[in-house]
Amino acid sequence: MDHGMGDRRGKSDEENLKERGDSEAEYRDGGMEEEEEEAVDDEASMNLIKTMTEKLVNETVQVRVHDIVIIGNSKTKGSVIEAYLTDLRDVSTMQDLLQKSAHANSRLRALGIFDSCVITLDAGPEELPGTANVIVEVEEAKRPFSGDLGVFSKPETKAWTLEGLVKYKNLSGFAETIDATGCYGLDTTSELSAGVTYPRFKGLPASLVTRLTLLTQDWKRYSSYRERLTGFSVGLVGDDQHDISYNLTWRDLKDPSRCASKSVRRQLGHSLLSAVKYTYKIDDRDSVFRPRRGIAFVSTTQIAGLGPDSKLLRFARQEVELRFAIPLGFANAAINLGVAGGVILPWGPGYKTKATPISDRFYMGGHSSLLGELKGPSALLGFRTRGVGPSELRRSLTSPTNKGEGEVDTRPKRDTLGGDLAVSGFADFSFDLPMRFLNQYGIHAHTFACAGNLVPLTGENIPQWSPRNFLSGFRVSSGAGIVIPTKLFRLEVNYCYLLRHQENDRVKRGVQISLSSPQ
Repeated sequence: MDHGMGDRRGKSDEENLKERGDSEAEYRDGGMEEEEEEAVDDEASMNLIKTMTEKLVNETVQVRVHDIVIIGNSKTKGSVIEAYLTDLRDVSTMQDLLQKSAHANSRLRALGIFDSCVITLDAGPEELPGTANVIVEVEEAKRPFSGDLGVFSKPETKAWTLEGLVKYKNLSGFAETIDATGCYGLDTTSELSAGVTYPRFKGLPASLVTRLTLLTQDWKRYSSYRERLTGFSVGLVGDDQHDISYNLTWRDLKDPSRCASKSVRRQLGHSLLSAVKYTYKIDDRDSVFRPRRGIAFVSTTQIAGLGPDSKLLRFARQEVELRFAIPLGFANAAINLGVAGGVILPWGPGYKTKATPISDRFYMGGHSSLLGELKGPSALLGFRTRGVGPSELRRSLTSPTNKGEGEVDTRPKRDTLGGDLAVSGFADFSFDLPMRFLNQYGIHAHTFACAGNLVPLTGENIPQWSPRNFLSGFRVSSGAGIVIPTKLFRLEVNYCYLLRHQENDRVKRGVQISLSSPQ
């Protein structure tokens, strides 16, 4: 009996082992099946992605946006974000949706109020085939405050300034930027200003910009006057090409040295500027600091004198500039050509004999690069700041000064008066140097030639203008140099050779250092 029980127990153990082995085999088989299913799913997903990619490249995929969902905006108003997504509702293809989603993402990030911004495209409802949902997930910035402090160079005056900036963004949830700036220069130039910028104001494709400014500029070294400006401006700055603004400024011109010429003394005192300005700009060049292909154009129109006050400055000012870059196909070489022109004319009672405001005229010369900011006919290498154009002798209140070693400075000093009509042009040929180390940092060489002239059109005792006299008065210079581009500015070390200049011009032969900042 005991033996029979042992047989049954032994048989049970064998059965258990067999059942355990069968279970392990089934588990292994099931695991292999799951792995095979996962591999099949991964392969199917890759094939699907590949198929969709090929379809997007080769075919037009019809789609429309069903809904836009915004997540994470606890402080920012939803309408602010939606203003940058309106173009997405008009798409009809997947390709267009992808392109405009990337563009919207870029513009939302540029607001500076989000630490992250992710746009996800999801399928629409099953009952609505051919639709997509756009999911915008943002993470608002944890630090709305920002500030900058630095020392900067002003190429047009060859002076250094200490500048500070404080910003607070998105205070009320409209993505607005409140900023205050301060600037102090060694040439006694100073500026204090505060402003507010509202992007996409009232759904418009433009930002509303308002600003209060207190500015003091010292031009006594060149034109014997110092100006103090207190003003307010408001404008709409377009996202792409358009910019319109209104400016109301109280201007005060003084002569601290009491040596100003007669023409400058007539401009001294208080005046009121009430003006509207419109700027149209396109720039599709491939680089700001070293353009190799593309075209740029800017046109600025200003009408001053809006109002009944007798102290209003009344004038119309227009300037245009065109540049284009042509690649040459070797040594990273390119030719940049540019032409700029401007005119300012008074209007109102007595406009035929009235002089234009000296602060709003055109000036040439200085240390600005030919490929610098698009700002009209101003850059002309080989001449000092405000070194070109009409000038007039200053009053002499002291006897000639002794410079030492028996030498007496008897050269009369003159005030630069600027011009009402200005035209300039340049040609610049840039190329890589045969040194790999320099090419890695973008350091290259260039040769250039530039020309320009400016003349008065209105005022007393102004000579009759003629195209022949205007063309014969052009100043011309040429040269070559080394260009060192950085993230903050373009530095040029040039050698300038003057081909043509006038007797009273302030020239700068030889080595000249030029700077330009991003536009």
